[in-house]
Amino acid sequence: MNGASFLARFRLLRRPGALPGPAGKSAMIRAFAAIDLPGDVRDRLVRLQEAMQIGRPVPLENLHLTLVFLGELPEQVLDEVHLAFSQIRAEPFELTLSGLDLFGGHKPRVLYARVTPNPALEHLQSRLAQAARMAGAAVEGGRFVPHVTLAYLNVARTGRARINRAVVDNMGFQAGPIPVNDIALYRSDLGRGPARHRELARYPLFALSDPPPPA
Repeated sequence: MNGASFLARFRLLRRPGALPGPAGKSAMIRAFAAIDLPGDVRDRLVRLQEAMQIGRPVPLENLHLTLVFLGELPEQVLDEVHLAFSQIRAEPFELTLSGLDLFGGHKPRVLYARVTPNPALEHLQSRLAQAARMAGAAVEGGRFVPHVTLAYLNVARTGRARINRAVVDNMGFQAGPIPVNDIALYRSDLGRGPARHRELARYPLFALSDPPPPA
């Protein structure tokens, strides 16, 4: 995909009803890079959400493993990020989901499925974050905790005891090995209800001994 067609996709995928930006200013696009999950894995995660019955579950179509959150970027910067991602070479690998955990300390706000430690995944994430920063994106430098968000929690509404019980009762959840053969760049539009994610580009992973795929 060349740069011109990539920017054209941005313009076609702008949020319906959005007003044009001020003259001379680029539209801002909220974006992230992620690993898609196979349909059967997402179906299992939805069944897990239904069994646990806590919090506000993430819709099936939004279940993914975020690698780099890019925040809101001008089109030109996001195009540079796309070009940088296109130059990354990394081998396919497999990942496994194993167990559950919470973000938020004594007031948990996010329920997620854990990802088994994986050097290939961590290396890929580091390469992407570095490439995004070099392209002009302000990527946060905190520790990468690979996970799949399952639900957003409200402790006051659900109760900590019920949350803890649901996590403990389902700690044996596992899925995988899951083949990872590519990654995707998404835009994320906020509004009423869950965010709407739309794919902008996809980047195949391939053995380093193989020639790179055509652009």
